[in-house]
Parts: sequence; C-alpha cells; structure tokens
Amino acid sequence: MDRDIKLSQADYRLLSMIWDAEPVTSPELCKRAEDKLGWKRTTTYTVLKRLCDKGFARNENIIVTSLWSQEQVRHLESHQVLDNSFDGSLPQFIAAFLGDKKINDREAEELIHLIDQFREGK
Repeated sequence: MDRDIKLSQADYRLLSMIWDAEPVTSPELCKRAEDKLGWKRTTTYTVLKRLCDKGFARNENIIVTSLWSQEQVRHLESHQVLDNSFDGSLPQFIAAFLGDKKINDREAEELIHLIDQFREGK
C-alpha cells in the first residue's frame, strides 16, 4: 500500500468501529455509526466506500471486514507523522513528544530495551 494514503478522522472512526465488530453487516455498521457518531446512513456508506477505495476495508455481500489491522494502520500513520513533520528523524520526534515531560527510571529502561530490540546489527 502507498504510504501516502491518509485516513481522515472520519475514516479512522469508522474503521475503529469495524475492528470492534467485524465481521459486521453494513446495515448493522450504519446503526452503530448512527448510535455512536450520530451519522446518517448515507454518511456511513460514503466513508465506508472511501475506506474500501483506499484498501483499508472490504464490503462484500453486505459483510464488512477490515483489510488492515489496527496495528498496521498505527504503524503506517506513525511513519507518515515521522516523515512529514520530523524529516524522518526519530530523535526529533521523541524530543518533541516528550517536550518538558520527565520520565521515570522504569520508563527510561523500557525505552532503552525497545531501542536495543530495533538497533541495527543486533
């Protein structure tokens, strides 16, 4: 999938509802979106079509399923933020994310452990 494909807030909200209920029928998804988001049926179908066109969901014979897991979407979106806002620099992202927040020793050790897991050559 093209890493430049973006999910709008509406896309993500509906995709989250699909993840929570899949497989779900499209009429049931419309009902859930109306109850939780106040969306009309037409809005739900418009957003669902967009998700299908982008390759994130499938609506076949009224059964809606996701094609990407929540973890995959988070990975895609986090890379887009890193690339678009921080020129791909993970240290710049972490510095901006933490700002003036202090982390405790346990959190620092967890971060070091994570870095070691992903370090090149290990």
